[in-house]
Amino acid sequence: MSSTAAPLPGLTLGSLHVDTPVVLAPMAGITNAAYRRLCAEQGAGLYVCEMITSRGLVEGDQHTKDMLVFDDLETIRSVQLYGSDPVYVGKAAEILCAEYGVAHIDLNFGCPVPKVTRKGGGGALPWKRGLLAEILEAAVAAATPYDVPVTMKTRKGIDDDHLTYLDAGRIAQEAGCAAIALHGRTVAQAYSGAADWDAIAALVDHVDIPVLGNGDIWEAADAVRMVEETGAAGVVVGRGCLGRPWLFRDLAAAFAGERVATLPRLGEVTAMMRRHAELLCHHLGEERGCKEFRKHVTWYLKGFAAGGEMRRSLGLVDSLAALDRLLADLDPDEPFPVRELGAPRGRQGSPRDRVALPEGWLDDADGSGCHVQEDADETTGG
Repeated sequence: MSSTAAPLPGLTLGSLHVDTPVVLAPMAGITNAAYRRLCAEQGAGLYVCEMITSRGLVEGDQHTKDMLVFDDLETIRSVQLYGSDPVYVGKAAEILCAEYGVAHIDLNFGCPVPKVTRKGGGGALPWKRGLLAEILEAAVAAATPYDVPVTMKTRKGIDDDHLTYLDAGRIAQEAGCAAIALHGRTVAQAYSGAADWDAIAALVDHVDIPVLGNGDIWEAADAVRMVEETGAAGVVVGRGCLGRPWLFRDLAAAFAGERVATLPRLGEVTAMMRRHAELLCHHLGEERGCKEFRKHVTWYLKGFAAGGEMRRSLGLVDSLAALDRLLADLDPDEPFPVRELGAPRGRQGSPRDRVALPEGWLDDADGSGCHVQEDADETTGG
């Protein structure tokens, strides 16, 4: 299915230019080097490493270092950094630039996970406007000598009564950030309900730096519509690409002016599954690579007729040979389940009555000089 429209420009972040204005959202346990390579083979864009913590990097945490692995063909190294202490964030940004050769650093202020917000991190932190400014300024100061652009990702706010995104945009601009990405949900919403694209449009009107829109992009047409409706400079895609790396092929085509929706038959999907597993095994070794692959099976087969026994067997696969035997039993000619187009993927959950916050967190909206304790091994996204 395709038609033609006017092409849309690429994305410029400081000295970095990306031909297609699409960013792969970091997802814990998902967007490792193998998955980033798989998506990059499909189309152009910016593919961000799994989120790491500034404290973990500065203190030399081995798990953090293990996550900072890049594929040989990964020409633009992009990393999302989590941090709640300006000193740690600044040091971590310098390490990423000097020792890992990254070309882009994104700071996460959107995580809705209670164990993070309970300490004042993630999506809770932008409530402290002064602290947010200190963190962003520290990161930009550390990255500027290396000509590495710094961006930030955030949400609308803690809840509808405590919105922070407009202030966050202004602070990001004043701190020298190259762009700000907005997930059009509050922390209280987590991943439930609908993303508020009007908030993205409001932020576009509020700042002069590029705004990237995030939330409810399930198909390439959604991405183009978001840009057209909000004025965003590009999009951030997360759950929509789970089990569908070819979405990046559609996105590249859509931003080049074609209206495309790839409908792969099951044989093409199984070929993609095999390639994904192969890349995981290349980076992690066969045993661990196959274990990591198991979580992707349900997403790849969503809507297809593969029975429960087949899905269970694939969910226990322990070698590429075993994977090949199982995939060979699937019908390669089964058509793509079009009812899945436009449908949410991945976690959704329910809104929260109350966001977990440190005691008295909402009493002070500045927080300059406030030091929020972060764990060295936070691994989530927003």
